[in-house]
Amino acid sequence: MNAPRLLQIAHDDPAATRAGIFSGFSASTASIAPKYFYDALGSRLFSAITDLPEYYPTRTEAAIFSRYMTEMARALAPVVSLVDLGAGNCEKAARLFDPLQVRRYAAIDISADYLRVSLERLQREHPAMELLGVGLDFSHTLSLPAEVGAGPHTLFYPGSSIGNFTPAEALAFLRQAHAASAGGALLIGVDLVKPIDVLETAYDDPLGITAAFNRNLLRHLNALVGSDFAIEDWRHVAFFNTTDSRIEMHLEAVRETLVHWPGGERRFAAGERIHTENSYKWQADDFAALLEAAGFSRLQRWTDERGWFAVFLARA
Repeated sequence: MNAPRLLQIAHDDPAATRAGIFSGFSASTASIAPKYFYDALGSRLFSAITDLPEYYPTRTEAAIFSRYMTEMARALAPVVSLVDLGAGNCEKAARLFDPLQVRRYAAIDISADYLRVSLERLQREHPAMELLGVGLDFSHTLSLPAEVGAGPHTLFYPGSSIGNFTPAEALAFLRQAHAASAGGALLIGVDLVKPIDVLETAYDDPLGITAAFNRNLLRHLNALVGSDFAIEDWRHVAFFNTTDSRIEMHLEAVRETLVHWPGGERRFAAGERIHTENSYKWQADDFAALLEAAGFSRLQRWTDERGWFAVFLARA
């Protein structure tokens, strides 16, 4: 039986992390990068969000894969090299192994160590498959290491994570994905525009799980950089920005509050906000045009019955 390999390319730079966070605190419109949602508690809270009846993306995408997997396999199989972007626990990609006849799998996430347990489990289930875990932050630059092997690669980017990019950033990312596929393909999940009440409830659920997820960001930052945010001073705000076609998440001060961090401080007025996340929602035809602008061609598209979510196959 093969043993999974682990390769850590992204390394923590504590000074750069602190500088970036403090810069966001100090900006005229304060902001915090959404990657800081995911400490241990934040990851568990997000997992709980995906189980909420109001949060449609996870189960809708899963239903599309279940319904159309035979068509996807007909278009893609056999896949010599599957590259999973933002692999997490690798469960979504693992469902593709048999129907797509995957021979080699590379799981990409910010931490190679985070991938270890999942890859060891997958190796026991697929002893002949070559497995690689790569610790890489591809949010700014997507460049696959040589250890991923020769192309062509099928890049897998599910979960509508592309929505965290502005349209310009999404185009730049897709161009990098086109190059990284080395003549292969991209299989990507995209959240689509739908009724505003459905969108806003998905990001502001009645149980308050999403609110806890958003507010936990401040607790994580206090531990990470020594700030002194008081969680009770902040409330969760989420709304659909129709002009930019995106859900915005913010933390809003419920009263005037003074926040300190090493080397700085800021007084937030009541009602002042910290911008924590964007999630862009696309018209299917507009996203298809974006893929073509990035160099992809021979597109295929699968959607659910309501047209709420789409999975695109784009060939390089």
